[in-house]
Amino acid sequence: MIRSHVLICGGTGCTSSGSKVLISTFESEIEKNGLADEVKVVQTGCFGLCALGPVVIIYPEGTFYSRVEEKDVAEIVSEHLLKGRLVERLVYKDADEAIIEEAGKTLSLNDTNFYKTQKRVALRNCGLIDPENIDEYIAMDGYAALGKVLTEMKPEEVVQVVKDSGLRGRGGGGFPTGLKWSFTAANSADQKYVVCNADEGDPGAFMDRSVLEGDPHCLIEAMTICGYATGATEGYVYVRAEYPIAVARLQKAIDQAKEYGLLGKNIFDSGFDFDLHIRLGAGAFVCGEETALMTSIEGNRGEPRPRPPYPAVKGLFGKPTTENNVETFANIPQIILKGADWFASMGTEKSKGTKVFALGGKIVNTGLVEIPMGTTLREVIYDIGGGIPNGKKFKAAQTGGPSGGCIPASLIDTKIDYDNLTAIGCMMGSGGLIVMDEDNCMVDIAKFFLDFTVDESCGKCAPCRIGTKRMMEILEKITDGNGTLEDIDKLEELAYYIKENSLCGLGQTAPNPVLATLKFFREEYIAHVVDKKCPAGVCKGLLNYTIDADKCKGCTLCARKCPVGAISGTVKNPHVIDTTKCIKCGACMDSCKFGAISKG
Repeated sequence: MIRSHVLICGGTGCTSSGSKVLISTFESEIEKNGLADEVKVVQTGCFGLCALGPVVIIYPEGTFYSRVEEKDVAEIVSEHLLKGRLVERLVYKDADEAIIEEAGKTLSLNDTNFYKTQKRVALRNCGLIDPENIDEYIAMDGYAALGKVLTEMKPEEVVQVVKDSGLRGRGGGGFPTGLKWSFTAANSADQKYVVCNADEGDPGAFMDRSVLEGDPHCLIEAMTICGYATGATEGYVYVRAEYPIAVARLQKAIDQAKEYGLLGKNIFDSGFDFDLHIRLGAGAFVCGEETALMTSIEGNRGEPRPRPPYPAVKGLFGKPTTENNVETFANIPQIILKGADWFASMGTEKSKGTKVFALGGKIVNTGLVEIPMGTTLREVIYDIGGGIPNGKKFKAAQTGGPSGGCIPASLIDTKIDYDNLTAIGCMMGSGGLIVMDEDNCMVDIAKFFLDFTVDESCGKCAPCRIGTKRMMEILEKITDGNGTLEDIDKLEELAYYIKENSLCGLGQTAPNPVLATLKFFREEYIAHVVDKKCPAGVCKGLLNYTIDADKCKGCTLCARKCPVGAISGTVKNPHVIDTTKCIKCGACMDSCKFGAISKG
């Protein structure tokens, strides 16, 4: 009889940190200690707290071990699994002292600050089940929603439930999901399609990847439900080839579903047929736009199409098509099982349910979080994220990646939902949330995202192809110290022109990071062009390294480290930097043991 389960994260983050080795080592040590009949090792998807991987959770206690290494396995097996004693040095203890005292030594995963305020819907099975075992998904009510839909509900009833739930597209646009489904359902055709956007090209975003890696059957079930509701019999999942673990698990899940009769012909003896295919993308950001994605699936270069006609009328292969992203679909089975009212009870008036965010940047707890809509940014950063490391001040949070904007510190109490973010000039996006502190230059941040967009533009329309390059040139001029106040005005004017005239969503949102930083951090742009200084000390073209004569001990180490011989001085006497020779590499500052060198 199995008395304990050892759950080991098999997501990309933990896998890269050696979780595969942990699995085999645990199995070996468990066998060695005669526990093979009592303890089972389970590979799961992402637990969410990626900063502390590899993560190991032992049930039934729910003990959370973090940063587990191969050398720790023997101790965990012999102490925890054999003798019932915790390996306290590996137990994650980020929780209120009162909670820790009450829980004793067996503090569970859900008691930690990172998890206790989260509400998991899309991520409900990630970290709980083996994503490669269909039986574990079924044990968690998997495919029950599909069975209910096919045996108890009419297609129009399914669409209505999704409408009533208030679910909006989680890919960035926030369009009502039920309404989108109804458009496709209303069109008659000999063939209809369901398409899942799993391209996820935003820098720092890994929400959809984690769902695919941790709960692939959820996507299959949801897309099949969508097919029934809209009259489609075939579906495509467009996923980037850079996600090998996600692709492999999804394919395995599709094969298992077909073997169980949950995909293919006459599902649940209902007379409904649905088949699913995977298409690999080459990593082009523009293929996240729905029409470009469909063009790519068709085997052509991924370029957007003018709309109308919209995909619900003429989409994939010229047929009516419903397209949603992974997270949107991941909510569907739970909405069907628990009802529209249950889902609508979470979130805000116009933004129902929960939202998954990939929390990264200058934050203690990087990882994956799912929170009810309406949660404030402050709660996300400080309660869940653990705050800013090294005692630094929070400066801004970038949402929506290259298509988004930034939330400044002055608006940290903003409730995160579609309408609130739009009102301050930002957007939800797919869910990347990059935190920045006082050491980040907002002009440089804008340049980083615009550089990404320039590279990823498909080049089909002139405003995006040419306009973003001109914007990039102006930003480079500003960060090199050659900018003027007129350049700032030109930058802003050009940004609005590109927004209004680009063909697709990529071009229309490309200027957003620039416009957001101009709105909230205009003084930094002015400092760059008027004072010729970068307040954050990031932009090399505006930096000057200086040596404090009072702190310099004359050790000569900085002079020896300087690659261009820009530092002069004698032993035990203060040194001097020749700014005309200095290439601003920072080697001197990194090597100084007395804190005598500063930049500004």
